[in-house]
Amino acid sequence: MKIAGYNLGCKVNKYELDAVLEQFEENGYEVVGFSEAADVYIINTCAVTQLAEKKSRQMIHRAKAQNPNAIFVASGCYAQKEGASIADVDIIVGTSNKGTIFNNVEKYIKNREKIVKIEDIKEVKSYDSMKISSTQERTRAYVKIQDGCKNYCSYCIIPYLRGRVRSRNINEVLDEIKVLANKGYKEIVLAGIEVASYGEDLGDIRLINVLEAANKIDGLERIRLSSMYPTVVNDDFVGRIKKLKNVCNHLHLSLQSGCDSTLKRMNRRYTTENFRKTMKILKQNIPDIAVTTDIIVGFPGETDQEFEATYSFVQEMGFNKIHVFKYSKRTGTKAENLESQVDEQIKNERSYNLIKLGKEMEKRYLEQYIGRDLDVLFEGRIKGKEDTYVGHSMNYLKVVVESDVELTNEIGLVRIESVNSGICVGKDYGERMIGGR
Repeated sequence: MKIAGYNLGCKVNKYELDAVLEQFEENGYEVVGFSEAADVYIINTCAVTQLAEKKSRQMIHRAKAQNPNAIFVASGCYAQKEGASIADVDIIVGTSNKGTIFNNVEKYIKNREKIVKIEDIKEVKSYDSMKISSTQERTRAYVKIQDGCKNYCSYCIIPYLRGRVRSRNINEVLDEIKVLANKGYKEIVLAGIEVASYGEDLGDIRLINVLEAANKIDGLERIRLSSMYPTVVNDDFVGRIKKLKNVCNHLHLSLQSGCDSTLKRMNRRYTTENFRKTMKILKQNIPDIAVTTDIIVGFPGETDQEFEATYSFVQEMGFNKIHVFKYSKRTGTKAENLESQVDEQIKNERSYNLIKLGKEMEKRYLEQYIGRDLDVLFEGRIKGKEDTYVGHSMNYLKVVVESDVELTNEIGLVRIESVNSGICVGKDYGERMIGGR
């Protein structure tokens, strides 16, 4: 039996699909590419935007076209949202039952009756335990440590599809990291729907405890964090992570707006002054810290003055990279019914202007590294260029070098010589470094 999977959306979704496919592989299935003929297709869906929902439907139809006689599984956020109404699939699994997909496929093979496993996510209180021992990547692995979100931002549907905060047992997290480190993965990314809330349902344990424990694991040279809500970053958190040599000096803190009145309508539970203090703490304590962020433009009621406030605040913060999104109305969210929806043309103009600013800021940030040395974890060769390798520094700068020595999954010291289209071009000294900055 051959099985193929396709993932849409976040890194948590990717982790969950990897765990599901590994379970099938352990039970004798052959995992093949999604474009190949398979006996079972899993489409791990997303619903963060209307476009994500559209792509989810498209991938279901693409799988049907490849082998109409296969078994089709729709899982994830879009499946949770639409439930039994999804057509052309045999098994529908929401966000809390992905660990049952293998058993449900085996059950369907015997009975040939449609299966729908959708729980009332508001009632789900326990973490849905899953695990991986490898990924398709050779150097970096994502480890899911948390599910659910308590923030209920007015534009976001995810809390309604993922439920309350549920944290993974810290010993399970560390055991999985040890397995991956022993298999040669040098970098681990701790992922969650709202990773900053890890441990809030476990008593005294918090995200910082995971970082401190993981920093002691033999063979693990880098620990990175996925996107975080800004309020977790305070004096105590920063004071503790700066002592951990393997924690990367890069954070993705989702700002969303640089205007207090817009933040309030978004139900973001901080102000620009809070965020300003967070950035000050980081830059004063962690050398070469890189902070990336997300910005939504065209949120309902956003005036020209509010957008200008965001534009100015982004300039002031000095992010090294920003991701810009145009507001997309989501059915079932509070923002859906807000007055003063912004015209699409205005959204496009604001998006263009902020993206342009972001590119200028990124260029200035990268150019300050010309002539400096960075330790880079090489992920492999660039396709079509056998002598050119690509990797990332601790602070997540993309670096390319030419080398006649195999560099994949090596950490090498690189002198940055130039910057080209958001990429640092360097010279590999051939010296190997183990961890540290």
